[in-house]
Amino acid sequence: MEEKKVLLSVKDLQVKFRVRGRILTAIRGISLDIYEGESIAIVGESGSGKSVFTKTFAGMLDSNGFIDQGSLIFDDDELADTWVTVTPKERKLLDWTKKDLDNFAKLIPGAATYRQMLELESEKRARSELGEEEKEAAEKAMKDLVAERTDLFNLVQTFDPSKEKDKIRDAKARLKDFDQRIKAMEQEQERQIKARKQAAAADSAYNQEWDRKMAELKARYEKEIAPEATAEAKARNEILCKEICLTVGRYSFRKQIKLVYRLVQALKKAMQMGVDLDDEAARNQVFDPVAFRVRYLEEQGDKLHGTCILNLANVREAADWTKIRGRRIATVFQDPMTSLNPIITIGKQITSIIIKHQGCTEAEARRRALDLMRKVGIPKAEARFDDYPFQYSGGMRQRIVIAIALSCQPKILICDEPTTALDVTIQAQILKLIKDLQKEFNYTIVFITHDLGVVANIADRVAVLYAGQIVELGTVEEVFYDPRHPYTWALLSSLPQLAQAGTKLYSITGTPPSLYNKIVGDPFAPRNPFCLKIDTLEDPPMFQISETHFAKTWLLDPRSPKVEKPEGIHDIHEKLMQAFNIKEA
Repeated sequence: MEEKKVLLSVKDLQVKFRVRGRILTAIRGISLDIYEGESIAIVGESGSGKSVFTKTFAGMLDSNGFIDQGSLIFDDDELADTWVTVTPKERKLLDWTKKDLDNFAKLIPGAATYRQMLELESEKRARSELGEEEKEAAEKAMKDLVAERTDLFNLVQTFDPSKEKDKIRDAKARLKDFDQRIKAMEQEQERQIKARKQAAAADSAYNQEWDRKMAELKARYEKEIAPEATAEAKARNEILCKEICLTVGRYSFRKQIKLVYRLVQALKKAMQMGVDLDDEAARNQVFDPVAFRVRYLEEQGDKLHGTCILNLANVREAADWTKIRGRRIATVFQDPMTSLNPIITIGKQITSIIIKHQGCTEAEARRRALDLMRKVGIPKAEARFDDYPFQYSGGMRQRIVIAIALSCQPKILICDEPTTALDVTIQAQILKLIKDLQKEFNYTIVFITHDLGVVANIADRVAVLYAGQIVELGTVEEVFYDPRHPYTWALLSSLPQLAQAGTKLYSITGTPPSLYNKIVGDPFAPRNPFCLKIDTLEDPPMFQISETHFAKTWLLDPRSPKVEKPEGIHDIHEKLMQAFNIKEA
């Protein structure tokens, strides 16, 4: 296989949403490498997580969504290369930081004892609290009760007071009962915790022994942290200070002070716990919750030079996203009617983006905008430059959306079902335009769709999503002609182009699982006609079929019975070529 540069590496990504007091897990442990210059399609039913997954690339999750775990490493040389000029004020901040870190470095020899002290405190605390299993059971019962009450309260708002008084009266009585049950549950938890605390306080033998052990540990800890920090630790602190300066250098001085304080506290905690700060991965983990780390390379006069590993999962500042969103990762949305501002001219909408991200003059921005309009196929671009969106057809509006997305020459172009709102004949033109422009601009296409005809025309690789997981990944030929996951079989069987005259169209029975609940086993098991017993008990691993083909199904386990794909998707090559007008390479 040809060695390609990994442009975006997604590892164990988990995305959650807070919805009416409950947590919904929309993305459940996705790992995927996206290569430079390729076209990868993300396919699946509505609600499978396609759009949510790609929104994480550009920091576009809704306000109630968050990345719970995992990483999104974006390899971009321009963004990674960092230069910071150290002003006299920043030099004083560096000196202050160095003194603090040298003082905290004395804590390193006592790390093992400090961890023992924490374990001893945790052990004592556990005796006066509910156990983990009890806590989880109580929290689940309370959340379920509150969710039922919320659903009933929302239902009451839909009743007509003039016609449904009986329903409202009955619902209010049930709401009152819910309130009483919730209060009783809270009081019972308080009673249990109080009883545990009283029992723990009354155990004098344990408490005396605990006091003796803690006193010994504290005395030992004081001796261990008394000596000065080692020369090795101080030399490392010198580098850490420069990395802190590189990391916070892109912010205002007031913001720098806040971030420096948080980073110093994070490093203090790491030294207390004995974290190996010479290890690159460990150092990244210390920095990441505050701001992504910039690794120090060299110093030239009053300038510091470094490079960063850009983890998009940890980018929190709007100023950072401004450098990424649009400029390095752009999106073409599915509805051109709502993607453009109706009261601003087409030309102004393109030039404003060019001026913002590329800092050129208005005249230069106009020249570039006209050039882009011609490239996306707008006839008489000069005459149409000052038109408003309502003066353009749907297909032309989508061409303008593509022009805006490409105005900063991004590395990744996310196409979120960009042809859904268009006429079938226009769809083909837009797909061809996206592919043709890829050859000129050399961007990577991430194409979100549920239309397998689009996949056949535009993709090099395909990732099939179901219930927030990738269940099959491979080249377009492998996924179409040698699919291995039952869900992929079902998607292909649902293609109306493959149906025979006079036969019933295939549809996938059932509905996707609720993502509020923990899923046991294979999430597709309840809808899978080839379901095995183990599918209901354990989540399958990702099996490798070839160098580029993977599928997450127990049917690929050597111990599983031999199951053939459905008859309707055998030998579909010719049908697909004709149905989707695909030409042989």
